[in-house]
Amino acid sequence: MSIRNTIKSLDFFTTLNEQELDNLAEISSVTSYSENYVLSYEKAETDKLIFLVDGLAKSYKIDKHENEIFLYHIHKNSMLSDISDINDDKIHFFSNIAFLDDSKILSIEYEAFKNNFLKNNILNMEFISEILIKSQQMKTLINREFIFDAVAKVAMMINSDLVMFNKLKRHDISLMLHIQPSTLSRVLNRLKKDEIIDIIQGKISILNKQNLEIIYKES
Repeated sequence: MSIRNTIKSLDFFTTLNEQELDNLAEISSVTSYSENYVLSYEKAETDKLIFLVDGLAKSYKIDKHENEIFLYHIHKNSMLSDISDINDDKIHFFSNIAFLDDSKILSIEYEAFKNNFLKNNILNMEFISEILIKSQQMKTLINREFIFDAVAKVAMMINSDLVMFNKLKRHDISLMLHIQPSTLSRVLNRLKKDEIIDIIQGKISILNKQNLEIIYKES
């Protein structure tokens, strides 16, 4: 797929006309990476605006004991970059980012993107929307780590990322949510008993989405 067609495949760029697509392609590149490749490390900086075209990535930090602290997943058709200061021509990574599947990214020269598009009121709303999505991810993270109990943590992950929940091993989910595997089992059994979810051959399905959301939205 050409760079131009790759750009067109992303929702962020659907409002661009043909000339704008050509202009953006000139300052863009596409790169493929293998599973487990670490794209960036916390506090590193880049002069590229980066989007995940295909694949799956995770955002995580490393604590002082060298333990991995999972933050959130990043799915395809999403911006990978964290924008903290729109006036800065460099983008600073808030966390480490590693690929969980073979993945493809679109990289755009950030300074040229700002000068040729944002300063001409092109893609401004899309850019703001992506920043708000990142902000919401951080709010969700704060709730998960400091406010929610185990039931709310599990309910939120099932509701927001069911495909990933069913893909991962229960042990890995426990580590991500910072709860014991036995606690995770008890929570799942409770949700099933309350007819909020069903579990068939280890796979979760949602029976009552409204009640599932109530668990963590009212926590």
